[in-house]
Amino acid sequence: MQEPYISVGILTSKEIRFDLYGEYLSTLTEKRISGRFKAKLENKRIKIFQDKTEILSGYEIFFTPNDLETESFLLRDVVIGKNFHWEKKENQRFRGALKFIAEKEEITAVNILPVEEYLTSVISSEMNAQSSMPLLKAHAIVSRGWLLSQLDKKNKKAVSEIITDKEIIRWYDREDHSNYDLCADDHCQRYQGVTRIVNENAAAAIAETRGLVLEYENKICDTRYAKCCGGVTENFENVWESAPHPYLASIPDSKFEQDISGSDLTQEKFAEKWIKENPNSFCNTGDRKILSQILVDFDRETNDFFRWKVEYSQQELSEIILKKSGIEFGNIIDLIPQERGNSGRIIKLKIVGTKKEITIGKELEIRRTLSASHLYSSAFIVTKENIVGGIPQKFVFTGAGWGHGVGLCQIGAAVMGELGYSFDEILTHYFKGTKIQRIY
Repeated sequence: MQEPYISVGILTSKEIRFDLYGEYLSTLTEKRISGRFKAKLENKRIKIFQDKTEILSGYEIFFTPNDLETESFLLRDVVIGKNFHWEKKENQRFRGALKFIAEKEEITAVNILPVEEYLTSVISSEMNAQSSMPLLKAHAIVSRGWLLSQLDKKNKKAVSEIITDKEIIRWYDREDHSNYDLCADDHCQRYQGVTRIVNENAAAAIAETRGLVLEYENKICDTRYAKCCGGVTENFENVWESAPHPYLASIPDSKFEQDISGSDLTQEKFAEKWIKENPNSFCNTGDRKILSQILVDFDRETNDFFRWKVEYSQQELSEIILKKSGIEFGNIIDLIPQERGNSGRIIKLKIVGTKKEITIGKELEIRRTLSASHLYSSAFIVTKENIVGGIPQKFVFTGAGWGHGVGLCQIGAAVMGELGYSFDEILTHYFKGTKIQRIY
């Protein structure tokens, strides 16, 4: 096959300000275009203004660079970390083509570019380009495989739910974007154009692994990854649809399996003990040099990722749950794990209130419901304090890991790279039974 092109939704807003560096072409005019512009939606048509003068108008507007290698465009006030605790806006620069489309009374800016160009930015955006070459190469292959497997599954229903009077079970995969392939935030893969490419390491890692993916039984692997597994990775089916992927099965994140507790973390008493422990695993590190490879500036606002703690008052927790679930539970009496996965992550959690009790799941639904943004993971235990009349006045969450925990553990892989493991050794550690194949 040939290297594919992909379309990435970058920013959706009522109004988008952007700059074109170099000469761009549009099908709506014979003139070559450059400079500073503003896009607005008026009467369902997209209008492009320069110095308050309308220069283009259409239902869809496409800008193509005259030279893909040297020319770029800047989008202003791009939202990153949407709905996370560190959400903010920044200006971002991109290579490739720029397309504006109308979506639900707003405009979306879409970047169209080759897969390998996209991946160079993803590797730089997901981690520090100063990372070890084994880590960069391993992540390049993982990101490429995830992307191509998602394109293969495009138009598949990605959010599923099972709702009864007693349970609300939802799992979220990459919801399809009907007008482009991917979005640019953590919902798909963190992509920030050429904004984050600070040296040649990321580009070299992409070039040296060009076209390489992991395959299992002659199919491209859906290679998932998360920030920190917390010591044990999770099974695919405990996070998304109930269809086991053998190469995404739970593993101890350690060179020696005996380093990780042999207890069954699906059992409550063992999970509680595990979460309170400080086990020896690849991702259990406080080495700032290693952490800086994965935790880019806005991520480093938090360092308690391997084991963490969050506290809520009764009022805070009940208000968050009401706002996020839309269900009036009243005062929260208890949070009771009903089912845990292999990493200790809760798959089903019963929320007991003075007015109602319901079991929710899976892990992302739990994380979303119990936090104004997202809890770091669903591998947690809850301690109730200051109980008055049977109602706790304080809840203390003690947890393990950051993210869903399936597939490659980014911090664990960074440690492996520093310890001298090769990129293929990192991959075979996290994705059992796979083999590396070049598909273009």
